[in-house]
Formats: sequence, C-alpha cells, structure tokens
Amino acid sequence: MSGAGAEGRGAGADAVRPGAAGPRAGAAGPRPEDGNAERDELYARLRAYEGRAAATAGRGKDPVNEPMIRHWCEAMGDTSPAYRGPDAVAPPTMLQAWTMGGLTGHTDHRSAAYDEMFALLDGAGYTSVVATDCEQEYLRPLRPGDRIAFDTVIESVSARKTTKLGTGYFVTTRTDVHADGELAGTHRFRILKYRPAQRTADAEPARRPRPVINRDNAGFWAGVAEHRLLIQRCTDCATLRLPWLPGCNACGGAGWGTVEAGGEGTVFSHVVMHHPSFPAFAPDGDGGPYAVALVELAEGVRIVSNVIGVPYDKVRVGMPVQLDFLVTDPDLELPVFRASEGG
Repeated sequence: MSGAGAEGRGAGADAVRPGAAGPRAGAAGPRPEDGNAERDELYARLRAYEGRAAATAGRGKDPVNEPMIRHWCEAMGDTSPAYRGPDAVAPPTMLQAWTMGGLTGHTDHRSAAYDEMFALLDGAGYTSVVATDCEQEYLRPLRPGDRIAFDTVIESVSARKTTKLGTGYFVTTRTDVHADGELAGTHRFRILKYRPAQRTADAEPARRPRPVINRDNAGFWAGVAEHRLLIQRCTDCATLRLPWLPGCNACGGAGWGTVEAGGEGTVFSHVVMHHPSFPAFAPDGDGGPYAVALVELAEGVRIVSNVIGVPYDKVRVGMPVQLDFLVTDPDLELPVFRASEGG
C-alpha cells in the first residue's frame, strides 16, 4: 500500500513537485537560463550519481520500541488499539522514524556520493533546498523488538526545472528498510535543490501556499469559508478526528459526521520558524520569525496552525488560545489561533 495518502502532502510541496511535462500548474514558465537539457552540462554530471549509494548497511539506533510508538501516537492523536498491547505493531507512517540518526546523524554508513553531488550543486549556485514530497510503501508491519537496517540510493535527478521558488534540480532518494533481514518498506524522499528566484520591485506580493483541497477534506475548507472549524466524528465509534481522513483511525469505520469546534484551545507544542524568510507569513512583510503551533482543542483533537496576537518569542506550551480566521490575501482565509500576552 502507498503511504502518500496516509501522510498527506503540504501545499508548498505540491506547488513544486516535478512532473513529466515540467513544473506543476502555476509555476513560472521557462527562463532563458534554463536552456535545453541536451546543453545542460551540470545535468549530465548530476545524472552520473543516479543509482549510487547514499548510505549502505545503515542501522537504526534503537530497535522498534513501545515508548517511541506511544509518543508518536500521542503526538498524532492516533488511538488505534493496533498500536497497544502485547500484539502491538508500529504505525506504518513511522517507517522513516526508525532510520533517523538524531542530532548526531549517521556518520559510519554514509557514502561520499550524496555529499559530492550536493557540493556540485552548491558550487553551481544551487544553494537552497526544500523538501517537496515523500512516498512510502509498506510490505510488512514493524513490531517492538525488530532491528532495523536500511540502504539508501540516489534514485533520480530531474532535468533543470523552474518553479516559483527558483530554478533547480529535483533529487529523489530511495531508502529500503529491513526488519531482521526482511524488507519491510520503502521510503522515497524528494527535494528541490535550487537557486532562489530574484524578486523585482514590481513583482506580485508573496502569497501563502494554497491548501490542497480534495474529496477527503473539501468539507473542512467549506466550513472554514463559513468561519466554522469542523471536526470529523466517526458514526460507528464516535471518535473525533482532525485532520480529516477518509476512514476512522480508531475503528476503521468509513461513516462520519461533523462537530463544530467551540474554538478554545491550548498550545500543546510549538516551533519558531526563522529560515527561510517568507514575507507572506509575517504581517510586517519581513518574513518572520513566526510561531507554528500544535494546538489542542477543547474537544481533544489537535491542529497545526499559526499563533497570532503575541510576539513569536512569547508563545509557550500551555498557553490558552482562541480560534480566529485570518484573511491572508483576497483568495485565501485560514483558521489561526489568537493569544494574549496576559493569557
């Protein structure tokens, strides 16, 4: 099964995801600097890295374990009984988590190819990077006690593309994850290594990325348009869920209704975005810093949004917040949470 639908993708990711016919709709058209793929000497050099190893015989720093599964489920609000008890399995979307190296990273299994390729791009002026999307395929469940090994390969490098962010190359790596010697899943991760586009004085003001609206979440955005924050409720077990999903993550039921959130919440966790600077995310237009929070609603579900009304460095865990709606431009309104410095 594919994990792309289960994990979802950010609007910013879809805006720059490569396609066979070039950039996605809305991206800037070709520029003279793009030239022709046949004349792109850098592309020819980058393609030489396709198929080369980025990590070989990597080892997970810890076996699959119950505490990590519990922390993940608490953060995600996932109450499925499949992840608890003596026969527990790990949530499939944790696949990458078991391979991550933490703050110190993996230094003993990395090959030189990936660093060489990045140095080549940096030297040519493609110094910025943004993650665009990931795909996962699950072949067997991971269970507490499983020992994780992995191999990562540079799967592909795209021809030079021009997006709204700038001109660059999409690089896709594939990680094969093994549990006790058996292939358990595959994780593909795609980034754009790019040269930032130069803005001109008469350029259009920066706009926030558009949300991806599909048949699974259209009702949520319809509610936002009416200044209502709607939470899904399973008709079989009454479990609430947010973000919206096609099925219940507790019992698997497909039927659902909605409950309107009252609007009260508290900051469960938060980060402060310092870089890259993006003017559309700051009222003063200088691009930040700004606070992004995981807000726990009074109804018990959580939502990722911005905290406004106080300086970014005043946001704290446990801070009470109230639902608000922010018009970011004439075509987009988003649910945000307002706090007060005295709160």
